[in-house]
Amino acid sequence: MFISLEGIDGSGKSTQARLLAEALRKTGRDTLLTREPGGAPGAEKIRRLLVEGDPDRWSAETEILLFTAARRDHLERTIRPALKAGKVVVTDRFADSTRVYQGATRGDLRGLVDGIHTLAIGVEPDLTLILDMDPDAALSRGLARNSGEDRFEEFGLPFQMTLRDGFRALAAQYPGRCQLIDAGRPEEAVAADVLAIVSKALR
Repeated sequence: MFISLEGIDGSGKSTQARLLAEALRKTGRDTLLTREPGGAPGAEKIRRLLVEGDPDRWSAETEILLFTAARRDHLERTIRPALKAGKVVVTDRFADSTRVYQGATRGDLRGLVDGIHTLAIGVEPDLTLILDMDPDAALSRGLARNSGEDRFEEFGLPFQMTLRDGFRALAAQYPGRCQLIDAGRPEEAVAADVLAIVSKALR
């Protein structure tokens, strides 16, 4: 099974992806934890180009191409081999992030994103968990990490608010694949909901 976690910056995707992978391993499931952009050697090199530096470093169109290149490498070298080996794949972000970040918030580019995705990727997760929370709180949490990978956080609160609307719209567009989870609660409560949804899907 191929599972993605999505949401705005600071919503807890990385933490929840890690907790989910750990919980699944405890039940005996062979689970691979990965991330985007990244998840493969070439994709990790592209990651640095995307998440570091000035917010205006790239146009939205250029970002779409860079994210797709990283995603293709991730798909070829990590995701497909793991699924073929019978593993559960848990990824921190996948194509839905590009649909929202570049396709909906940085210009009316959703058609371009979807067209390139169809041609170059052609794969969707079996299940997508969208972590939803207040953008102001999430932004404060994200910037507090001081990770050096805060290029998108530096676009500011209005950008994060637009992102939240984009992810909510995506959940409504794909109700069979996407599930919205309240991520403004304690970490343990969110993790319990995530595991319950995934366990049900894996039966």
